[in-house]
Amino acid sequence: MSIVPQILEFNKQFVEEKQYEAYLTDKFPEKKLAILTCMDTRLVELLPKALNLRNGDAKFIKNAGAILTQPFGSAMRSILVAVYELGAREMLVIGHHGCGMTNLNIEGMVSKFAGHGIDPLAVETLENAGIRMDKFLRGFSSSEEGVMHSVKMIRKHPLFPKDIPVHGLIIHPETGALEVIVQDYREE
Repeated sequence: MSIVPQILEFNKQFVEEKQYEAYLTDKFPEKKLAILTCMDTRLVELLPKALNLRNGDAKFIKNAGAILTQPFGSAMRSILVAVYELGAREMLVIGHHGCGMTNLNIEGMVSKFAGHGIDPLAVETLENAGIRMDKFLRGFSSSEEGVMHSVKMIRKHPLFPKDIPVHGLIIHPETGALEVIVQDYREE
């Protein structure tokens, strides 16, 4: 059974009681911050609290592993919009310990496609068209490696401004403790 009816029931009460008023803000990040981070459920509330951020303080871009797999994909586009259109003046890439993208078993994931009814011919067709599963589903060997990969891709992007600092951090998903991997990354 779908969870949507429960969500809609709660939402109706949320709106009727004007609970949304506590979250009112505009689309511009108050602290002029953009953050690329992982979609891990443990970070949904923990990460903003650990950074002392409230609703409206930062633009959050989330995906699996906080990893940029291509320089002209949707995550990088979101970063550029945050900078050029929404006024972000600082960039954080925040990975976390125990990330599911660490040493991702690509072959195992591809085999799960068939278990969900995806015809193996679809994967073969994609591979023949140049969409390699090892690149598309790319993970990393450590959270630090993943963060640095994304930090470097942002910094080297031909459309990312040189005057915007890019920082890399790792958060502990249980305590919220932060480790700086690189601060204000600029390649020499």
